[in-house]
Amino acid sequence: MFLVVKKSEKGTLTSFHSEKTCSANFTSTAMARCIYASVSVPPTDHSDHECQSQGVRSCGECLAAGPHCAWCTEETFLEVGRSIWERCDTARVLLRRGCPSDHLEDPRGSTVLLKNKKITLHPKEQRTQARWHKQVTQLQPQSVQMPLRPGEPQSLEVRFKRVEDYPIDLYYLMDLSFSMEDDLPNVKKLGADLMEEMRNTASDFRMGFGAFVDKTVMPYISTAKDMLRNPCKRTKPWPCTPPFTYRHLLSLTANGSRFAELVGGQRISGNLDSPEGNPAGSRTIGWRNVTRLLVFSTDAGFHLAGDGKLGGIVLPNDGKCHLEENVYTRGNSQDYPSVAHVAETLRRKNIQIIFAVTEEVTHLYEVTAGAISALTSEVVMENSKLPPGFSISYTSHCKNSGPRHGEQGRRCSNISIGDEVSFNVSITAPQCATASQRPSRVIIKPQGYGEEVEVLLSSICECSCQKDVVPHSPSCSHGNGTLECGVCRCNEGRVGVSCECDGEESGEVVESHLCRRGNASEVCSGRGECVCGRCVCGKSSKKPNYYGQFCECSDFDSCRVFTLPGRGRCVCGECKCLPAFRGRACECPLSLESCLSQDGQICGGRGDCHCGTCICHDNRFQGPTCEKLTKN
Repeated sequence: MFLVVKKSEKGTLTSFHSEKTCSANFTSTAMARCIYASVSVPPTDHSDHECQSQGVRSCGECLAAGPHCAWCTEETFLEVGRSIWERCDTARVLLRRGCPSDHLEDPRGSTVLLKNKKITLHPKEQRTQARWHKQVTQLQPQSVQMPLRPGEPQSLEVRFKRVEDYPIDLYYLMDLSFSMEDDLPNVKKLGADLMEEMRNTASDFRMGFGAFVDKTVMPYISTAKDMLRNPCKRTKPWPCTPPFTYRHLLSLTANGSRFAELVGGQRISGNLDSPEGNPAGSRTIGWRNVTRLLVFSTDAGFHLAGDGKLGGIVLPNDGKCHLEENVYTRGNSQDYPSVAHVAETLRRKNIQIIFAVTEEVTHLYEVTAGAISALTSEVVMENSKLPPGFSISYTSHCKNSGPRHGEQGRRCSNISIGDEVSFNVSITAPQCATASQRPSRVIIKPQGYGEEVEVLLSSICECSCQKDVVPHSPSCSHGNGTLECGVCRCNEGRVGVSCECDGEESGEVVESHLCRRGNASEVCSGRGECVCGRCVCGKSSKKPNYYGQFCECSDFDSCRVFTLPGRGRCVCGECKCLPAFRGRACECPLSLESCLSQDGQICGGRGDCHCGTCICHDNRFQGPTCEKLTKN
């Protein structure tokens, strides 16, 4: 923002500021008010008074006062009579009051990309490479650092694109209970056909295999010794597999013949009740960090948490594998897992489940299966637990639709392979009083996928100047305090702005004498209070801002109206210009740069530079650098 003030030939002062023009006699009150209005910065979405609190005595407390508060560290910034808390204000007000920009503490939050590998565009070119899936990127970025100014949101754009022919790991989980006898041939064929079909669909496909029956205690199975050896003894002429809770049979492999061999060689077992005992997961399966599918094949419903009480089992399921020689060992000592527990484990492990069930029990699985089906064409963003007080919001940008917010901001539907979507993620930190000072790690990821965005969060509740404290600073009355961010923190027993007073020796009579101007009857001109022999002037948004040795100066002195922002400041009725400017209102720049013509001459060699403006010698020449010849 720039204001040009110049005196016209008729002796008037003209101001050009944006669309506002002031033209009046130099000494008129109307002219002063016009200029003062012109130099005022347009209002923003926050108030200039939000940071003004008499309780603020340090830079850190200033930052905690609000997200727009800044602090001036220059030692000489405050005129005599000013209070320490007047160093804290919005950045624009402090700059307008003359705080040098390099002495302004106004830390802002930011989003720093630590790892930002681009989304893979042509995966087919990489398929001939070993372990090519590790080189494929579907989510961008991968890691960011986000220092946050409390109360000020910071945003991050997360992009996702489903890559064609991404590797797939599929684990086939088969129900081998007695009720599956009629369906076993079809289930075996389903497994073999599935292996062949998936190999034709995905060039990098692996498949594993496991089976389950139920807990090996009453009333789930018969515990008679002969029935434990062969549960089909009384109904079938051939032996059945001894009952078991869960058995891992084949780790994920690309060997299709081995898979078909194992699946084809399975025999049913025997149990008494209809619901089956769905097994716990296995770390020995060999999952890769690729698309993970679990095909669950059964003909019956499932036991719920609490059903274990029928067999005298009350210990809750701990969700761990407990495999010995590929057999689950806690089936008879821990209860069945809850549906929520299973769902959370699948979510955490990024496993998508597909139900292959017989017609009789389709209704038990169709709702869940529908949800899983939606997942294959829907991207839903989720995040790990946030630190206390932090908040997060999402805005989705899906194909063929405008931005969506709230819960809909987390998802994009009808996504096909090759489609790219993006999410704007906004995170806000709590106020410094409640924010943790330790960095926190939050994970953002699409549900069902292994890739994730690591977000390292931290709160900005300290000023950089707090690291450069000067103990026993000469500025603090010969070492009687520590200089921190332009302010003295006095040693014990010392008081005063510069720690110049001994707290015990400072008396009311002495202070009152030092705070009176001449024979004035009022202390500090009636505009402040006497502290340690110095006036600390009062401040009110409804009254002029007084300062000075005896609070005799006001913010509304005449020179304050005329002094141009960024060129100087008004100190008790007198303009104090910055080194690069001079004049009654600091209106004259000492630099000749504005008067240089294109050929590098001052005013094109046809005039003199005065206050940054060319005064042409010959009236026939006009223009900023006397470059235009007028026609007579």
